[in-house]
Amino acid sequence: MKKIKIAVQKSGRLHDESLSLLKDCGISIDNGKDQLKASAKNFPLEIYYLRNGDIPQYLKDGVIDCAIVGENLLIENGESIQIAERLGFSKCRVSLAVSKIFEYDSIKDLSGKRIATSYPVTTQKYLDEQGVEAELHIINGSVEIAPNIGLADAICDIVSSGSTLFKNNLKEVETILKSEAVLATSPKITDEVSKLLDKIRFRIQSVLKGRDFRYVLLNAPNDKLDEIISILPGIKSPTVLPLANEKWSSIHSVVHQDEFWEVIDKLKEAGAEGILVCPIEKMVQ
Repeated sequence: MKKIKIAVQKSGRLHDESLSLLKDCGISIDNGKDQLKASAKNFPLEIYYLRNGDIPQYLKDGVIDCAIVGENLLIENGESIQIAERLGFSKCRVSLAVSKIFEYDSIKDLSGKRIATSYPVTTQKYLDEQGVEAELHIINGSVEIAPNIGLADAICDIVSSGSTLFKNNLKEVETILKSEAVLATSPKITDEVSKLLDKIRFRIQSVLKGRDFRYVLLNAPNDKLDEIISILPGIKSPTVLPLANEKWSSIHSVVHQDEFWEVIDKLKEAGAEGILVCPIEKMVQ
């Protein structure tokens, strides 16, 4: 049987979150010997553990069919590579930063300056758009040290929490782009393998949808049912079940996590009691 070949980052946070997602999709991978390639036990899939920077080229060459990779990496050197699914984790941004003592008012202040970066394509494109001419120094790793050793006046690098910038006495001054993990596909993927990819995408969508919602159960007095039901969005409509006490009913529904606390407050004010909240493992639609 034909197998789909998927790549993930060899190590790091994206590696862990990628494997966690595949596990939630019911794909079991045994890599007890730390191999660079392993097969799934219960799905026609081979997984490749690659250096992050190598993944775009492997996709272009068709060595792998798809990959879980940072969107920023595709923007830097992943032309012709399509994004099949946005995954919503490993969020970060590519930003310009300068020393805390650098008097910065606008991007024009970097004209004629030296910028150290691991993202020369992204950085140069942004500078061109802003009409700024600067000298780029390409560095692989530890970019944030460049201003402290006099190698550059500014850096352009990935920022997550900003703690690394803070530790190196740098301040973020411009956000060039925002990024997250994506499922990317090779331009050479075959129709046969694309069918397997569709199955994986369906599972991923179900898992991600479940992460966005919470299952809510509550008890409500019957004379408040209409008001409480109007508060609950549900998928189509809440489920209402009678309780042993004829004056009360049980209501079941789902609430988006972004609206969760606001909805709960309204439910309490409307007379709901015994509110239970459960995570949703998967939501299939």
